[in-house]
Amino acid sequence: MKHLIITALLFITTNLIAQNKCEYSTNVSDSIGSYKSTIEYMISEKNFGGNTSYIFYSLVSTDGMPTLNVQLIQKSKEFMKANCFDKNSKLFLQLNNGKIITLLHIDQESCGSLIRDDKGFDNRFLSGSFMFMKDSFEELKNSPVSMMRIKYLTDTEDHIIKKEFLSELNNQIYKPENYFIDNLHCIE
Repeated sequence: MKHLIITALLFITTNLIAQNKCEYSTNVSDSIGSYKSTIEYMISEKNFGGNTSYIFYSLVSTDGMPTLNVQLIQKSKEFMKANCFDKNSKLFLQLNNGKIITLLHIDQESCGSLIRDDKGFDNRFLSGSFMFMKDSFEELKNSPVSMMRIKYLTDTEDHIIKKEFLSELNNQIYKPENYFIDNLHCIE
């Protein structure tokens, strides 16, 4: 029994130490309500043939309702097709334990915006907010993510989620497969 209690305390202490410190871009509470958003975290980076794309996540809690904000950025001198989010858009996360978690897009249509920079590149920005389904938190806290599927208005895209990568954009190391394990506690 004593061994069981020591093991449990060691497990709890290890988990508390292992959790990342929460960094917020916004953390506001007032008489109207509360809103907090974690800083954006790069989940995917692709550079190929003059085309670049990035996917960033941030977790948001609005009056206790958790959502996942997804920002997609594309940069190219070639034609880029516009992907749009609508009320039927979804984000599917396949976990290493085989389970699939579905997040639903909020009922707000968005096709993003296109901006041409001074070097002749077109830059497309698309953001979407996705709601967590009931009971998905526990699964996301306990298993790394191996794949992400984004269902747009007219298309579907799959992204393999890496264990770790060194970003060419900022030379920073990212560990996207453990994003939810490391950060969900920040919005609970």
